[in-house]
Amino acid sequence: MKIVIEGAGEIGSHLAKMLREEANEVTVIDNDPVRLSTLGGYADVETFLGSPSSIKALRDAGVARADLFIAVYPFTTQEVNIVGALLAKQLGAKKVVARINDEDYLAAENRLLFKELGIELMFYPEKSAADEIVNSLKHISSSDSMDFAHGKLQISVFKIDEESPMVDLRLEEFVRMMTPEENTLFRIIAISRDEQTIIPKFDTKFQFGDLIFTVSKREGLKSILKYFGKAEKAIGRVMILGGTAIGEMVARTLDTQNHGVKIIEKDKERCLALSERLPDSIAIVNGDGRNSDLLYEEGIRDYDAFIALTDSDETNVLSCVVAKKFGVQRTVAEVENIEYIRLAEEMGVDTVINKKLITAGKIFKFTLSGKARFVKYMSGSNAEIIEYTVAPGSAITKKPLKDLGFPENAIIAGVVRGSDSFIAVGDTRIEDYDRVAIFALPQTIKAIDRFFKV
Repeated sequence: MKIVIEGAGEIGSHLAKMLREEANEVTVIDNDPVRLSTLGGYADVETFLGSPSSIKALRDAGVARADLFIAVYPFTTQEVNIVGALLAKQLGAKKVVARINDEDYLAAENRLLFKELGIELMFYPEKSAADEIVNSLKHISSSDSMDFAHGKLQISVFKIDEESPMVDLRLEEFVRMMTPEENTLFRIIAISRDEQTIIPKFDTKFQFGDLIFTVSKREGLKSILKYFGKAEKAIGRVMILGGTAIGEMVARTLDTQNHGVKIIEKDKERCLALSERLPDSIAIVNGDGRNSDLLYEEGIRDYDAFIALTDSDETNVLSCVVAKKFGVQRTVAEVENIEYIRLAEEMGVDTVINKKLITAGKIFKFTLSGKARFVKYMSGSNAEIIEYTVAPGSAITKKPLKDLGFPENAIIAGVVRGSDSFIAVGDTRIEDYDRVAIFALPQTIKAIDRFFKV
């Protein structure tokens, strides 16, 4: 696939590296030679020096034969990306997507307007990150989760701590402990351990620190929590460190859900701006949240969740560690350096948010067959969750799962069929129009995609 990316900032560079690793032909346009040189140092992609709004630059970069054009120009207004995407479409790019920074553009009528103009997807990374954070507070026993069909199926990640009854238990022993009914309600699909993702076998033994990936029906959650020694508690008051765009959106949403919200922001001017835009019910404090005395004075012990969203990964992670020591039951940190994600989890941060991975999932589906509904990169692993809608006559419908020769490092976790949902097993037979949730390691994606093509 020929892919042209406009913008060699953090997100554009991450997308370029990821998409090139999938054997795509990738070209990146930017008017900053330093950004292009940095990207060329670690990614085998073609770089092109040029203006984002230059028709000549777009033509010279091969936009006319591009299967996908991605406008993610950094440090600029959203109009630059929108114009670039519209020009690319007119020049012949088959599909175009653009980064925006105005939530109003995501309204249904506005998305339809831009789709009619030719832009297949507009994405706002900060809004997507805010939505992920709010969703994570609904499932506080897990470090990450993903709902299918409004919660009929759920893929969740649970960490095994020292007191967990799962420590040193083999998968075979665990399965024997389950009742026949529980076997139909949930299933363990993978383990993340020491930066490796393992598809477990019956003799695989669970260890302290493992991240366990499960798929479950809604009614299976209670059983999962019982076996993992977890408790599902409601989140009440929330403290947010950092009055960034993400922090503002999270605070606004949580306030509508009747959470008590407090924002701590060290920039006085930003505090004034937030106080003008946000409801009076949201407390805004001007202060340096790196100071544990300040957190104590602001009553951190009385909060159920602490969300760190400053521009510093280190501050976000360490402040979450401090919040845990103060007894906060749920911590969330924005970590933009992908190398730090695993470290943050090992230090006890419950949920790690990364805008690049969220964005990558939204865009990666455009490199797959048209039946891939969405892709999500799960925290704590290099695995991806993909949901497909099954096209009539596709290869996945031809035989029971156990006879299909499905890739070894991938699992069909669950199926939504009409109003029903169920956990997939070897004898399961996929039918036309089923919605299928797949857990997969990156090297299997292209092979999986072939099963869903007609």
